[in-house]
Amino acid sequence: MHNLIEIRWHGRGGQGAKTASLLLADAAFNTGKYIQGFPEYGPERMGAPITAYNRISDEPITIHSNIYEPDYVVVVDDTLLEAVDVTAGLKQTGAIIINTTKDNDYLKKVLNNYSGDIYKIDARKVSMETLRKIFSKYSNACCCRKGE
Repeated sequence: MHNLIEIRWHGRGGQGAKTASLLLADAAFNTGKYIQGFPEYGPERMGAPITAYNRISDEPITIHSNIYEPDYVVVVDDTLLEAVDVTAGLKQTGAIIINTTKDNDYLKKVLNNYSGDIYKIDARKVSMETLRKIFSKYSNACCCRKGE
């Protein structure tokens, strides 16, 4: 398939990984791309690990399965790094984006010495700096700074 991009998201129920994958699908669709955005659930409870997926292409997508060899992986919750093999099937030419403040040595260790690109972002800090609020770890409830 021409110009197919596959993305796998790892998060916990209530953190927004599913919503983020669906928002990315909407954004890609609005630029004229063919898209898929769908979640996969384990135990359906708040805080349980979930996986979501995106496929984005210039051509109609005829694949209807989970993504086993993604180009990109997004990790919303760094506590999953020791619980889930987030690099499974990740292409060495791809990249992983992790919401974390952990150091690079720790990441190399828990990512099984993945040699592709690794990007870190402290999304909690970005949220506080831009929105002046954060979202609680396992729900969509908003938590503001004290006194706001």
